[in-house]
Amino acid sequence: MSYFAVQYLYRADADVAAVRPEHRAYLATLVEAGQLKVSGPYVGTERDSALLIFEAADADTVQGLIDADPMALRGVLESSSITQWNPVLGGFA
Repeated sequence: MSYFAVQYLYRADADVAAVRPEHRAYLATLVEAGQLKVSGPYVGTERDSALLIFEAADADTVQGLIDADPMALRGVLESSSITQWNPVLGGFA
């Protein structure tokens, strides 16, 4: 298993707050399943955006989880990037 850092960028014209409860409920199921380790919005950014850290076998698995997120399903997510991450120190190492 590997860790993956995912950055979400939400559409500027989207109502992120309207989808947030459903999005967070979905993410809670991923936490319970051990797939999502931590997530949260960036603070003080020009655009609504977020960071999510997943543990998965590969990037394709992570992409499937993103595709099933209500933010993606409802067209709120403008883009996402998946980067494999190798923590060296701290709680994920």
